[in-house]
Amino acid sequence: KLCEGILNILEKDTKTSCQVACLETLRILSRDKKVLVPVTTKRNMQILMRLAKLDTVEDPLERVSEFPVIVEALKCLCNIIFNSAVAQKLSLELNLAVMLCNLLEKCKDQQFIDDIKCFDLRLLFLLSLLHTDIRSQLRQELQGVQVLTQALESSLSIRWTEQYKAAEDRDRPPLSLQETDCAIEALKALFNVTLDSWNVHSKNESHQFRYMAAILRHCLLTTGPTEDKTEELH
Repeated sequence: KLCEGILNILEKDTKTSCQVACLETLRILSRDKKVLVPVTTKRNMQILMRLAKLDTVEDPLERVSEFPVIVEALKCLCNIIFNSAVAQKLSLELNLAVMLCNLLEKCKDQQFIDDIKCFDLRLLFLLSLLHTDIRSQLRQELQGVQVLTQALESSLSIRWTEQYKAAEDRDRPPLSLQETDCAIEALKALFNVTLDSWNVHSKNESHQFRYMAAILRHCLLTTGPTEDKTEELH
């Protein structure tokens, strides 16, 4: 009943601070699978997707004040999808992967959005891990390899000297914690999407995998903010 009450509040237009507090509470509660059973419905998923700006294809991410709400809504969706088979099925019905790829596109060349990008990528990782149909959708319909490779490239701030050769800067400072986390989530999602890609058929796929291989090489030469984070990245 508490979760249902929180979602009823979130359905209304309330202050940002109230939305964040409600989402933080829901995120903690959503770790319990038993709590999720009565609240994992299409309506409730759509409420969280709206707060995560997943239902607006055209609107850019401009209002920085809304970013904490977007991040918390994405965190809630991560917990709910991880803990609920019903939510995993609803994700396919609601085209969640399509909307996450659209949101990822909006994150390009934007400042202060690393947390949004990170949890968007984490949600794509979970969906591609837990639902084989969504994994296929990402690979075949949504150009998932290209989308995720570009997200990884952006997180690593790669400069190219040749088509498949990244610049090596020995004096470059380590990645920030947020950059490292984004890169790690992109790598995890890429692993799932390319899991069955041992047979490359087209010229475009060949280019895409050579491009990804160059980024992965650069990744191995990159350090994170701590030794543990560098090991996780590699």
